[in-house]
Amino acid sequence: MAVKVEVPTVLRGLTEGLREVAGEGPDLAAVIADVDSRYAGFAGKISDGGRVRKFVNIYLNDEDIRFLDGLQTDVADGDVVTILPAVAGGAAQSGRTTRVGGRA
Repeated sequence: MAVKVEVPTVLRGLTEGLREVAGEGPDLAAVIADVDSRYAGFAGKISDGGRVRKFVNIYLNDEDIRFLDGLQTDVADGDVVTILPAVAGGAAQSGRTTRVGGRA
């Protein structure tokens, strides 16, 4: 079963710059292994020991696989797999208060 795998910018170095690649298999683990067979190192950036890495989010047709069957989630021909790195951070607090339109 061919599915479309959308590749985030941080992994495109592994896929020769491609934004999306095709993958085949009955479930997500097999699809990722299939992509890894052509783009070495791909699977290792996404999973570790059969589990999705902590700072990686994977969606199957816009549904978070953590609420499905994880990497064992079945896929169907034409499905779309989206891989997104988790984003964290924010503005640092300086301890200084600034009023809008005025002085601190």
